[in-house]
Amino acid sequence: MKQIANQDFYNLTAKTSDGRQISFSAFEGKVVLIVNTATKCGFAPQFKELEMLHQKYKDKGLVIIGFPCNQFLNQEPIDDDAMRNVCELNFGVTFQLMEKCDVNGSNTHTVFKYLKSELGSLFGNGIKWNFTKFLIDKDGYPVRRFAPIVKPKNMELEILKILAR
Repeated sequence: MKQIANQDFYNLTAKTSDGRQISFSAFEGKVVLIVNTATKCGFAPQFKELEMLHQKYKDKGLVIIGFPCNQFLNQEPIDDDAMRNVCELNFGVTFQLMEKCDVNGSNTHTVFKYLKSELGSLFGNGIKWNFTKFLIDKDGYPVRRFAPIVKPKNMELEILKILAR
């Protein structure tokens, strides 16, 4: 029996790094991986693995979305245009990058408010560091939260399982 689509997720919106508004309803029927990113973070090499997953599975229904955040030791201090250029030039990123946002605190972006409410962590709902990853199934339901230390290539089997559903 098919699950009803999760309108809480599909009603979300966010702005891209170049200022376009995107409705998450555009991702209906896709597996979505949302990551809070930072170009100056020690985990920044994960951009390359995220891009590898994007290239390998984008035609099979995977969407990767990076949300840059400067809340952790000022590791994303540059503006959206410069951030996008660094990601493209240094890491080959072609997946969707959003505008810089907060993932914790009073100005938390609605996407992260929602994701944190659905998938808390062992130490509470807050995001502890850059490159926390949230996997959302084809019906818009958050199914897994990955810690920053989990490399994207180590998430591949989980992504494949969800793509196959």
